[in-house]
Amino acid sequence: MPELPEVETTVRGLETVLLGHRLVQVEARRADLRRAFPPDLRQRLTGATVTALGRRAKYGLIDTDRGDTLVFHLGMSGRWRIDPESLGAHDHFVLETEAGRRLALNDPRRFGSLDLIATDALAQFEPFVKMGPEPLGATFDADYLLAALEGRSAPIKAMLLDQRIVAGLGNIYVCEALNMARIAPGRAAGRISRLRLERLVEAIKTVLLAAIEAGGSTLRDYARPSGELGYFSKQWRVYGREGETCPCGGTVGRRVDSGRSTFFCLRCQRG
Repeated sequence: MPELPEVETTVRGLETVLLGHRLVQVEARRADLRRAFPPDLRQRLTGATVTALGRRAKYGLIDTDRGDTLVFHLGMSGRWRIDPESLGAHDHFVLETEAGRRLALNDPRRFGSLDLIATDALAQFEPFVKMGPEPLGATFDADYLLAALEGRSAPIKAMLLDQRIVAGLGNIYVCEALNMARIAPGRAAGRISRLRLERLVEAIKTVLLAAIEAGGSTLRDYARPSGELGYFSKQWRVYGREGETCPCGGTVGRRVDSGRSTFFCLRCQRG
């Protein structure tokens, strides 16, 4: 599933084509993805000008001058294609600008979503209501994390994947950050010292920024809107590297937690 860096990379790619441009054609080539498209999607977007693009957790945001925001989620395999030579069977939603640029939302598994929300009501959009702070934001720091995890006996990895604690973190980057901070993924979240949480916050920010710079990680069908593949996977410390060597010299192990693979170092992430 595309995670925060992949969505951020996608938004930045779309910004180069959409920002300041008017949408002259809007085509829904099916009625739904994970859920039904808004019935008035075409009417509300056609003729609108894109005024800003952004991201909340793993959702992309496209603001228009009509006071609406197109909210998209890429699901398991979704991606936007810029100026495709032709449209394929999995290009389910298409935008065209007055400059003649075309963008197609391609989603073979159809686990993504599209919603059109009043911009001033985004905070009340159901997925956002109980969402925690952005991990790259100023409010996400050791003090916040210490308070949020106080008394929690659940493993730190599970807590970081909980969108109510912090928004947008996924399995790959949590494994990477915990390794960088040298914290065992199974350690009780409420028993981690403030000093170690400072190290963890720094690691989370470092890993995410490096992944964004690299264009994300290429897993299965993910590619940037330009069609280029992200290359952060070449920098993975532990993820997908079972049996290989951790940067500390130890051996990378793997276990399954709640149906997800957890990769960690058997030496520097013990206990």
